[in-house]
Amino acid sequence: MKNANWKFSGEIVREFDNHILSSVPLYEQGHHLISNLSDFFLSDNSLCYELGCSTGSLLKNIADHNPNKKIKFIGLEIEQDMVEFAKNKLEGYQNIEIVCDDILNFEFEKSDMIISYYTIQFIKPRIRQQLFDKIYESLNWGGAFILFEKVRGADARFQDILTALYTDFKLDQGFTKEEILDKTRSLKGVLEPFSSQGNIDLLQRAGFKDIMSIMKYICFEGFLAIK
Repeated sequence: MKNANWKFSGEIVREFDNHILSSVPLYEQGHHLISNLSDFFLSDNSLCYELGCSTGSLLKNIADHNPNKKIKFIGLEIEQDMVEFAKNKLEGYQNIEIVCDDILNFEFEKSDMIISYYTIQFIKPRIRQQLFDKIYESLNWGGAFILFEKVRGADARFQDILTALYTDFKLDQGFTKEEILDKTRSLKGVLEPFSSQGNIDLLQRAGFKDIMSIMKYICFEGFLAIK
């Protein structure tokens, strides 16, 4: 992997699902949790967006969880290779549309649920508030924004602990020291997580008042924000 040059295209696409399962703790459990949360927000004629849908696995899980509701799902993904892979995977799902577009340029319709599953951490910090504002405005009243992010520690001591624990996790998953170092170097300037409070601040400035942490493991956290 090249220094500071991680990309979600090319060879990574075909192996993405397997790679992410071993890289992110509770990845599948997060999918299951979000599918269950959809019971509270999605009903007939609801619209649900996923920002940065990668291979479409999460949208597939939510659609399978709601077989008797007339819900439209739209997955937004900027990498064309991911879009083609997701479209092939979801070929039999008439209610799921995969769109290749930048989420900052896309014109959202009013929706009942918007999901960002480890996506916003890859968006430049200078434009994140703009995106959070857009998400808030796009939701119907009572709609949900589900945000999962890698998070930084509240101070240097906590960050050192989180980094060490996450390194132990990756070693336990079978990654070599060289693979861990190469991935860390490739993500410099590409993956820029905020702290838990930093993400909550973004949500609150956008207008969200009802915010709850729904999953946390080491440096990975899920939030539920309701408009």
